[in-house]
Parts: sequence; structure tokens; C-alpha cells
Amino acid sequence: MNNEWSEKNKRIQILLAKEATYKDGIELLVELRREMFEQITQIANGYPAKAFYQMPFANAKGYHSKTLAYSIWHIFRIEDIVAHTLIAKDEQIIVIGEYQKKIGSPVITTGNELQGQEIAEFSKKLNIKALYEYAKEVMLSTNTLLAELQYSQMKNGFSDSDKERLAESGCVSQDENARWLIDYWCNKDIRGLIKMPFSRHWIMHIEAMRRIKNKLCKNARKGVDPVGYCGLSCNHCFLGEWCGSCRTKYNVCSFATLYEDKRCPNMVCCSEKNIDGCYECSELENCTKGFYTPDNDGSASAEAQAMFIRKYGKKAFLKVQDKLHERFDFAKTQELLGQDMYEGLKILENEYST
Repeated sequence: MNNEWSEKNKRIQILLAKEATYKDGIELLVELRREMFEQITQIANGYPAKAFYQMPFANAKGYHSKTLAYSIWHIFRIEDIVAHTLIAKDEQIIVIGEYQKKIGSPVITTGNELQGQEIAEFSKKLNIKALYEYAKEVMLSTNTLLAELQYSQMKNGFSDSDKERLAESGCVSQDENARWLIDYWCNKDIRGLIKMPFSRHWIMHIEAMRRIKNKLCKNARKGVDPVGYCGLSCNHCFLGEWCGSCRTKYNVCSFATLYEDKRCPNMVCCSEKNIDGCYECSELENCTKGFYTPDNDGSASAEAQAMFIRKYGKKAFLKVQDKLHERFDFAKTQELLGQDMYEGLKILENEYST
């Protein structure tokens, strides 16, 4: 489990336990939820459709044995049910927004009843854009609910009639892998529900999603040229765990994500000129496209690296990057190379010659 999230969650639970610090706890919880949701945003907006129904850990024990799509569905169906049907006693977001139809889900349940290949087949049917919009709306509605809850309500429990309402809603499958959820939720008070579905449950499943996407990116990059079109080394980039590189469909490079087709101007230009990368272009030193946009902090560094590749080749470039990254992290390396593209080239050449 992500240690930073876990420690922040522990702090939140301590704050929620006392009336004097309760509001601080709610504010910190909403902050944590927004931070974690950013992970979902990057995944939902960055990866190809195929990524959302792949199961790279299909036979493993743990939440990472699921799919990205199932994980998003599961997190927010549970939250929608608990926040609205159980606590607020109003309509769920999935009903108000007619999201089941928009998402294309064959079920309205939490998905606990689905196993193995059923999860992959279910995930294939989902419209990821609509699923993401649903998740975002549920998250925001719960944040509003949390802000409105008072400390005096924390010990409020639930009755048999609440259990009946949940059962009658049809949102929890009667399968043995799912029906226990009703007793589990109703045996807690509101503070207990805040502790699990609204916080810890997120941490466990989003951490699992990170493991899934890391594996998918690693698999996508196998045998793929690790040098980006602009001349940066994907082997050394800070986005290495998120990005499959601009030469795969798992392209979440900072410039690629600005465009709907995930193709940055450097990539498009190279394709139009039928060249392998910017390092093969005679206009490199004067280029202002994509990564080389003058107001981009990394433009001089990228051009220096592309110039080195043009002069010495990719194999030499990757060896030099290995040497630099033994001493510096990605940010520091780019800072050193980025003062001026010609000075950056000299630094790379000095590393190459020693």
C-alpha cells in the first residue's frame, strides 16, 4: 500500500475522532481523495481502450488481479451506493445521470460477484470516457456530503430497514461474493463508512491500478526503441512507470497528453517527413515545435540530446544517459543539459569521451 497515502489516512482518522479537529480531518480527507483521483484521471485519459480490460496479474491474489475498468467501476459503485442510498437516503448518481446506459454496463451492482474472465468480459463492454465522468461526479458529490456531515452524526448507525432498502435496490448482488456487503456496511456507523469506502477502499484499489498500469507499460515497451522522437530517453524519464513511450499506444508523455490523439507535434512532424526522429532533421537547431517550444523549460535539453544522437547515434546516447543517471536524477540531468543546447551537447560529449 502507498505509504504516503496510508500515513495521511492514519492522520485523517485521528483528526476525525475528536470534535475539535473533525473539520480538519474532513478537509484533509477531501484533499487526499483529490490527490488519489488524479491517478485515475491520468489513467483514464492516457491509455488505449485495450488497457482497460487487460489482466496482467490474472492469477494473482489481490486487487491487482482485476482490470483498470473494473477497479474504477467497483470503487465508485460502492461509494455511490453507500453515500446516497445508505447515508443521504437519496438517488444515486448512476440513476440521476443515467450512467448505466452511458457506460454500457450490463449490471448496476458493485461487481463483487464477477470472477476471473468475467471481469475482463465485463470491462470490455464499458465506455471508459463515460465511466470516468461517472466516477468524477460520484467523487464530487461525496466530497459535498462529507463537508455537510457534522461530528455529531459520526456515531449514527443503521437499521434493519436500511438493510432492506439496500437489498431491494438491486445494487448488491445476491451472490455469496457480494451479499455480505450489506451487513458489512450496515454494521458500521458513519465514521466507520468514512474510514473504509471513502478512504481506505480508494487507497487499496488505486494502488492496485498503479500496479496494473506499471505492468502494462512495461509490457508495451518490450522490444520498443527507448529513444523518443524528440530525442529524450524513455529509459530514464521520470514518467517511466506511467508511459509506454511515444512509440506505443501507452503514450502519456507531457506533450502527447495535450492532444486528443496522443501524438505530439514532434511525432507528427517526424511521421510527415518519414524520419525516425528529430535527430534526423536538418532543421533541428531552429525547431520550435512540440518539445522544442521556446517557453518549454526542457527545450534546450531535448535539442542537445537530439543533436548528440545525430552525431554519435542512439547506442552512445543511451550509454551516456546511464552514466549521467548514476549521479543525477532525471530533473537534475535535464537541468544540467538545459542551460543552452550547445553547452548541453558539450556535457554529453564530455561524458562520452571519459
